[in-house]
Amino acid sequence: MNALSVKKIVEIVGGKLYCGSEEVLCTTFTKDTRTIKAGDTYIGIKGEKFDGNLFYKDAFSKGAVCAILEQSSFVKDTSYTYEQPIVLVENSIFALKKLGEYKRENSVAHFVGVTGSVGKTSTRDMIYSVLKEEFQTLKTEGNYNNNIGLPLTLLRIQEEEAVVLEMGMNALGEIDYLSQIARPHISVITNVGTAHIGELGSRENILKAKLEICNGMDDDGVLVINNDNDLLHDYYLQHDKSIVTVGIENPSDYMATSILTFSDSSKFVIQHEKEEWEVVCPVPGRAFVYNSLVAFAVGRELGISPEKIIKGIENFTLTKNRLEAFKIKNDITIINDVYNASVDSMKSSLEITKNKEGGRKIAVLGDMLELGSFSKSLHEEVGRAVYENKMDLLVTVGNDAKSIASSAIRFGMPKKQVFVFSTNQEAISFLKENKKQGDVILLKASNGMHFMEIVNALREENET
Repeated sequence: MNALSVKKIVEIVGGKLYCGSEEVLCTTFTKDTRTIKAGDTYIGIKGEKFDGNLFYKDAFSKGAVCAILEQSSFVKDTSYTYEQPIVLVENSIFALKKLGEYKRENSVAHFVGVTGSVGKTSTRDMIYSVLKEEFQTLKTEGNYNNNIGLPLTLLRIQEEEAVVLEMGMNALGEIDYLSQIARPHISVITNVGTAHIGELGSRENILKAKLEICNGMDDDGVLVINNDNDLLHDYYLQHDKSIVTVGIENPSDYMATSILTFSDSSKFVIQHEKEEWEVVCPVPGRAFVYNSLVAFAVGRELGISPEKIIKGIENFTLTKNRLEAFKIKNDITIINDVYNASVDSMKSSLEITKNKEGGRKIAVLGDMLELGSFSKSLHEEVGRAVYENKMDLLVTVGNDAKSIASSAIRFGMPKKQVFVFSTNQEAISFLKENKKQGDVILLKASNGMHFMEIVNALREENET
């Protein structure tokens, strides 16, 4: 099943072959002509700004062996010589779904689905680090966790024995769509927080959306949850069948005890039934203790030995732009966590910054987006966390982030240690003029705040 013939693709997607040979074999698939490689099959996707169906000639010029395009967007170019096969479909996203389902149906791998308000990606990566100690394993890369990215991930399956799929959402019904394609054997919900609460209206609706990950599971599937999350704990008390729990506070199937946090790691004991194991996670912070517990539980559910699981946790590495620490001149540490932001992830990053070895602890925080009417109170909650984690300086960027600053001051942070800016450039200028030997600088905001501008400006200062 490594390669699909054009003939088979036409059959799967219910399309029609416009030109070219139906015997051509398709092994790899992409929707992006910027990163396309020779031998890829190009799928044209109509987006908000661009219609990918219009770029098939560019794809062919870069070595694509086939293109799947929407009939409504395809216009024959009489000056172009058509050689490679083109499959025309009514809807390319639906065609992608059908191809992903076909790959899933014909794979014998173990499938693990991961969702949650915060920590999806780091938990996905931790599970992957554990499973690859035992199995040939594939995982979601980057932000390919939606209705386009998940099927494209499934189309990467070759001979894998385990697949770890991240599932994101903005609204009810979206994770149901993904779960029905992926049909996970094990589903993981890291937590239920406030991300996307502006769209969903309540944490109860967020819980409902996250639980959709179970919709594609068979009856013998297993749900793994963080039992210390209030809503997930309540759900567990009402539906304990086929649920595996992890926790630090509430009694759970897998418990972390004797937790020690260091500058660059955490050490703790995992207890399960009457057994216990000492574990070292190479990333500090309570959030990564939970990640380790989840990965341990998933590994045990799939029959991996505790020794291999512990090795997988110890070998865990973070995805780029997520708590990526690097040095610039004067022994200044930059913690780049700018990929996205929510209340829980802000708190986790502040805790990690507090425990990092170094001089002054500086939090540079921007707006958390998509919070709707809850925005002010949630930004204020972050301000309290800034004070409680004893940051030496607070720098905020953006209109909503002003509430972080005012809240931190209200809880007791001296006003002279708080600086409020409207633009990234203002923050860059301030940091360049005011940073000192040994500082530890956390950068965190929603992706739409473009905080990579600040990261790159600081990185340019003689990274060592």
